Amino acid sequence: MDLFGLIQLALFVAILVVLTKPVGLYLVRVLDAEGKTFLDPVLRPVERLFYRLCGVNPSKEQDWKGYTVSILCFSLVGLLFTYTILRLQHLLPLNPQNFGHVDADLAFNAAASFTTNTNWQNYGGESTLSYFAQMVGLVFQNFVSAAVGIAVAAALVRGIARNSSKTIGNFWVDLVRINLYLLVPISFVFALFLVSQGVIQNFKPYQKVKLVDLSTVQAPQKDGSGQHFINKERRQSTIIPQGPVASQAAIKMLGTNGGGFFNANAAHPYENPTPLSNFLQILSIFLIPSGLTYYLGRMVKKQQHGWAVWSAMAILFLAALLVCWWAESAGNPRLHALGVDPASGNMEGKEVRFGIFNSTLFATVTTAASCGAVNAMHDSFTPLGGLIPLFNMQLGEVVFGGVGAGLYGMLIFVILAVFLTGLMVGRTPEYLGKKIESYDVKVSVLALLVSIFGILGFSAWAIAGKWGLAGLNNSGPHGLSEILYAYSSATGNNGSAFAGLTGNTTWYNITLGLAMLLGRFLMIVPVMALAGNLSRKRMAPPSVGSFPAWGPIFTLVLVGTVLVIGALTFLPALALGPIVEHFLMMKSALLY
Repeated sequence: MDLFGLIQLALFVAILVVLTKPVGLYLVRVLDAEGKTFLDPVLRPVERLFYRLCGVNPSKEQDWKGYTVSILCFSLVGLLFTYTILRLQHLLPLNPQNFGHVDADLAFNAAASFTTNTNWQNYGGESTLSYFAQMVGLVFQNFVSAAVGIAVAAALVRGIARNSSKTIGNFWVDLVRINLYLLVPISFVFALFLVSQGVIQNFKPYQKVKLVDLSTVQAPQKDGSGQHFINKERRQSTIIPQGPVASQAAIKMLGTNGGGFFNANAAHPYENPTPLSNFLQILSIFLIPSGLTYYLGRMVKKQQHGWAVWSAMAILFLAALLVCWWAESAGNPRLHALGVDPASGNMEGKEVRFGIFNSTLFATVTTAASCGAVNAMHDSFTPLGGLIPLFNMQLGEVVFGGVGAGLYGMLIFVILAVFLTGLMVGRTPEYLGKKIESYDVKVSVLALLVSIFGILGFSAWAIAGKWGLAGLNNSGPHGLSEILYAYSSATGNNGSAFAGLTGNTTWYNITLGLAMLLGRFLMIVPVMALAGNLSRKRMAPPSVGSFPAWGPIFTLVLVGTVLVIGALTFLPALALGPIVEHFLMMKSALLY
């Protein structure tokens, strides 16, 4: 830990705070069907055209069931659309490398991944997908899956803010407005900035260049029976991929999607070439989730509540970052025992141009926000350093979280925190003037159980099966961490990975895809049920016994609720994985 890192951290937090209010105010206008923005003269006619083409009446709102059915139907069609493109990419245009079709199980995994805003990738983008598949099949989902998350958050906030209402908005209006007025314009501007930094944006065929020094590389291949093996090759030349990278990199960050054009993701210089691009990519991940907390406060007419939720998220984020940064700065005690300079810290798996702080900041932000983009390999982190990204995802993507998903995930914890405080003081719990009843608590707990089942259930299945153990690159506790990380990432709709796991197998593709779908849509359904139930309730004025949902006490109670539920649920699994690995590492260092 060093002074320059602390300065960058202070700058990051300061800029995020400054941008939270203007982004939140803009979101209020975008998520109000009658709201006016500075883009109205250009985009309002386009918006009306979309409604006419789709047969949508923008003035007619939906109840929670209609809103939920619209989400599920739209997402199903989107999944089939992306799956079809991947299966038929060899017949579609913009395929200068003549890539073949994507195998059925991998296509299902990728389609489920991008439909759920997870963007887990069991393939190398530059060696598997055509430009058409990347731009149309995947980037389309980057926009609409992010918009779905924001729409769900907006529906829940409307349910909290409205008084005795049967409706919570119109999904189709929210989907159109979020894309037209928010995601498309801001991504266009950010893509232009990335191009100015050196991120490529073209349709050129890949370039073949001669190597100055010959090299031997290990290339994964399949034999005639479909089994994977490693083939060593002596190369005199190499291929430099090209493609429309900047347009995908912009929305993958702003929409907390995370799927990279290249296999190395944001560690690749074509996706993330400079320190400035790295800093702003990290900042862009938190931009919309942070603004949504201000939107919450403005909509419920209690701005202190929005800032209290923001503060709880910020406390969890800063605590996680400081632990991860400390662990990586401390380095590997085994190397210290051999006399290697301990001041260098753990640089394994990290880009020298970013260093330890920017690598740990990126890792913490991307897993706190369910983005999944990476500029370092988390598999190479120290055990405690790797525990932080893992635990961030297991908390339920609520530390700012994915666009929309972070807010509605945190509001689930808000309901539980209010319920628990009500139990402690012996009063019927209230949240912003509405009584929290058994139905609200049940659907909130149900949403949390989805994440628990997805992570622990699928991980146990993989550990018990030969197919799960066959994909490991490491045995022992680190192998457990690889499996646990994979299903935490999939169920939490994050998409990052411990790179040591070979996930491109039939069983992993199918089970990870199912975990993504369960983690996304089985959580959305109870959230929407909560929104519908809250919207029907009559708002009562606060009484003397009401627990204020703002201020330091509420923030600490909310932080405690998130940590206690997360710790009680996942600590046993973490103890057998990264925590045991840490003690084994310390013990072996003493033997040198």
